[in-house]
Parts: sequence; C-alpha cells; structure tokens
Amino acid sequence: MKKIILSADSTCDLGEELKEKYQVQYYPFHIILEGKDYRDNVDITPEEIFQRYYEKKVLPKTAAINVEEYIAYFRPFVEQGYEVVHLNLGSALSSAHQNCMLAARELEGVYPVDSGNLSTGIGHLVLDAGEMIKAGLGAEEIAEELKKRKSRIHSSFVLDTLKFMSAGGRCSSVVALGANLLNIKPCIEVNNQDGSMDVGKKYRGSLKKVLPLYVREKLREYGEIRRDKIFITHSGIDREYIELVRKTIQEELEFQNIYVTQASCTISCHCGPNTLGILFETKE
Repeated sequence: MKKIILSADSTCDLGEELKEKYQVQYYPFHIILEGKDYRDNVDITPEEIFQRYYEKKVLPKTAAINVEEYIAYFRPFVEQGYEVVHLNLGSALSSAHQNCMLAARELEGVYPVDSGNLSTGIGHLVLDAGEMIKAGLGAEEIAEELKKRKSRIHSSFVLDTLKFMSAGGRCSSVVALGANLLNIKPCIEVNNQDGSMDVGKKYRGSLKKVLPLYVREKLREYGEIRRDKIFITHSGIDREYIELVRKTIQEELEFQNIYVTQASCTISCHCGPNTLGILFETKE
C-alpha cells in the first residue's frame, strides 16, 4: 500500500500544533488587497486585514487555488510515490474543489474531497482522515468515508458586527446599521452538504451574554455528539470570551479535547473581528 499525504486548503484553520501532530500539508488561498496578491496566513494575517480596513476602509478579495497551482503542488508527492487525500473548502463557497478535481485528472492517486464546510468544520474531517491513515486505510477508501461523514459536521459562528459583511457586499448597509444599533449578534449556520451559509438565530446583547447562550443551545440541539473533540474557532477575540465559551462547553458536555484555533484570512475577512463559533461532529 502506498504512503498517504494528508492535505487541505488553508481554510481548514487547524493551527500549527495540530498541523504538525497530524502531518497535514496546506495550500494557501489568495488574498488580494489593494492590488497585491498575498498567500493566506503566509504573507498576511487577519489582524493586518482588519487594521487596513480601519485605516482605509478597504477589504481584500479572496481567490481560490487554480488548476495549475494544484497540479504543481501535488505533482512532487505523486512522483515520490505517495497518494494524496486533499480536503477542499465547501463547493458552494469557492471553485477550489472544482479546480482540484480537474488537477486530479492529470495525476494518478490524488483524491479531492468536497468538505461541504469551512474553517475547522473542514478541520474535523482532516483529523478524522489522520486517524484513518493511522488505522491503515487506503487513500481512496478514506476519501469515500469522508464524503459520507461530512453530513455529521456541525459548524456555526456568532458575528459581533455586520460591518465586514456589509463592506464585502454580503448584506446591505441598512441591515448592518440596524443590527449594530440594536446590538444584534446573528448566528451563521453552515450547510454541511456544500458549505453554503444561512443566518440562523439572531441573538441580542453583549458577547458576554450571547456566547454562553449560543453554546448551550447548539450543544443541546443534537442528541449524539462525538466527545473526542470540539473546536472553538475565532477571528481574533479577547481571551476572556474564549475561556467563557470553554467553561460553558465543559458545563454542558465532557469532551476529550477542546481545541482553540484562529480562523484564516479567507474566513476572517468576511466575518470581521470578534467572531466565534463552536464546531463539532455527531455520531452516525
């Protein structure tokens, strides 16, 4: 059996420690800001993007990895005799998966997977794949299992502000102004079939009030949650809120691992600072 490279788009947001533990290879999305092309979380950080917005009221555009880039990225692995399992950002959000599939046709042994998700919703599947590799499953078998498993991943985020959604053209300025005036914190729900997003419950009040309520409601929404791991993923937020969410999770359910990660530029630039979500997996 060939050795397997576990790989993902940079949007899986795992952080360096988990990347190292599971030997995950990343390929970065493009961040285009004021005419310059940056590599996501390589040449630019979310904090730099937010600062540029505050100073100049400009936001970047994001661009998917193209076919030629994927081919150049995968080819050395294939030539060295590896097979590759690669997880993409949900197909409703980006052309990355389509491009990756086209690249895979040119190279034997590359298995792209549409995660149907974003951020550490993808990350859950990456870690699951890592465990399957350890268990000795083959690349094609892992890819097929991940496609079945993606519907068990549940991802949502609470936005502190709609300014960045408005600036990026994802909601009207009137809606954003109204939400900010009324101190409304919308919950963004991810469709785990294709990664598309919908607005769920609209909470009202401070993050200190809203975040524990959001966590409790989400964890009580599903009966059979896997307890091996849960992610707290944020776009840059004060540590006190992370600890508040961690404490709330621990009061509700006992997890073996509560991982805290920061979202990539691709994710962060659309939702703005102080966004936080919990992402978990249910059983069959």
